Amino acid sequence: QVQLVESGGGLVQPGGSLRLSCAASGSIFSIDTMGWYRQAPGKQRELVATVTKYASTNYADSVKGRFTISRNNAKNTVYLQMNSLKPEDTAVYYCNAYIHYSDYWGQGTQVTVSS
Repeated sequence: QVQLVESGGGLVQPGGSLRLSCAASGSIFSIDTMGWYRQAPGKQRELVATVTKYASTNYADSVKGRFTISRNNAKNTVYLQMNSLKPEDTAVYYCNAYIHYSDYWGQGTQVTVSS
């Protein structure tokens, strides 16, 4: 059984920063890709950023230059540093991990960008 637990969401003003964390636990030998996705009200879930176990990263165009994804393989943890936040970044952010040929998801953490 694998669990992903996210933390770090909250309310922030436009232009502010937040850091999300996601820790994977359970019977894990190796994690291939970890990433963050988000879903705004009335919209489909979309990719934000991913990072492979070799530290290769991929970002949605909408967050390039503002968000940074990183991971600590020893701790099975992935982070998302979000800077210069905009109201359109408001969404529930979900952690994802591809482990042993299966997809796992966290429960989601709310990020609200508003003045």
